[in-house]
Amino acid sequence: MVGVEIVEIGLDSTLRDHVHLVVKIPPKYSASNVVANFKARSDSSIRIKFSWVKKVYWKESVVWSRGFFLSTVGVNETVIKNYVKSQGKMDSEQVQLSLIDK
Repeated sequence: MVGVEIVEIGLDSTLRDHVHLVVKIPPKYSASNVVANFKARSDSSIRIKFSWVKKVYWKESVVWSRGFFLSTVGVNETVIKNYVKSQGKMDSEQVQLSLIDK
């Protein structure tokens, strides 16, 4: 999709089961269509590059779940980018601290 830009990507380092993205989407596209397009294209690429995925993920050999969360970014764009960038790091550090404290 022309003009769609992935600004930030964050992978959950603890659960490793989801991805957070900050994406710039031109107003001519609906956000849900952009997400669907991203999932479809990346699903195909992942299954081609990692053929073992079809043996592990879902009976239908689908990588992504149907759902997604979407929110718009406004005033707090920097805060949200930092959150996405550090996704999973804060949680894992909290777990380590709780184990040390006991």
